[in-house]
Amino acid sequence: MTDERLHTEEAIIHAFLEPLAAGYPGAFGLRDDCAAIAPPPGTDLVIKTDPVRAGVHFLPDDPPADIAWKALAVNVSDLIAKGAAPHVYLMALSFPEAPHRDWLTAFVKGLQEAQTAFGCQLIGGDTDRAPGPLSIDMTVIGTVPTGRMIRRAVAKPGDVVFVSGSIGDAGLGLLLRSGDATAARWPLDQAARSALIHRYRRPNPNLALIAPLRAYARAAMDLSDGLIKDLGRMCRASGVGADIDLAKVPLSAAGSAVAAAEPDWLRRTVVAGDDYEVLCTLAPEHAAAFQREAEAAGVPVTQIGVISPKAGLRVMDPSGAELSFATAGWDHFTSRPAKTGL
Repeated sequence: MTDERLHTEEAIIHAFLEPLAAGYPGAFGLRDDCAAIAPPPGTDLVIKTDPVRAGVHFLPDDPPADIAWKALAVNVSDLIAKGAAPHVYLMALSFPEAPHRDWLTAFVKGLQEAQTAFGCQLIGGDTDRAPGPLSIDMTVIGTVPTGRMIRRAVAKPGDVVFVSGSIGDAGLGLLLRSGDATAARWPLDQAARSALIHRYRRPNPNLALIAPLRAYARAAMDLSDGLIKDLGRMCRASGVGADIDLAKVPLSAAGSAVAAAEPDWLRRTVVAGDDYEVLCTLAPEHAAAFQREAEAAGVPVTQIGVISPKAGLRVMDPSGAELSFATAGWDHFTSRPAKTGL
């Protein structure tokens, strides 16, 4: 990294960020104070803001390309859970000091990769300098057929509960990245360790799940603060409860290897944050079709429980005993730094 720093907003915006807006007429080349959005006919706009901070959502010395990817991906994850396709986004960057040219070059490269993968473009935002850690505030705007946004507050008793992908990998990746002493004992080769760290740094919400969610999901939200915490939020918003079978919570091959070596890991997966998978409920008669169409689109989904009329969230171990948890997951006001409930 060179010592050259960029000391003006114009240099940052026009030399680095402007190319990210190329081709979107309403961005006006990032040379106006506002942007204009024309949603496709027959669609609603779905809007999400989810900022990320150094030391909370990523580690300060993470590669800048990975930081950029994650900043966009965590917002796209919310849109996918709403059945919305990403369209455009705005970004506000707050630097603790003038950024290095090399850092910005790598950051913009990662952001270009992310917006290409997720099918959206930058249309505006702001840059400034402020005390404190690096802060990246994204506002991502997606589109969904009119009246079809999937809400989280409409789960009903009898609905089955599904999650996409695997749970807990990002939590494992963070422990590896942080040099946790127990992680050194895990029976994983270097490729598996690197993959888990990559899962923490670069969550990859899958656009292919949008169509099956639109077709079958009743309620949905993304998993960011831990399965137990986020499912609890859905249940409280819906006025219902849930019964979850811990043994059905899907693990990756690496997660299964760690769970075999560390018997307590399976229960820790459900309070680990940063999964950015989709949690959804649907009528039981739609379960087979949803699973079939999701997996045909390349997205594994797993039924882990059922929505109950009885308030509260109950997690059962393989013997049928109900488990208790000291923490439900990540909380910005009570959890320790680095976003994980572990």
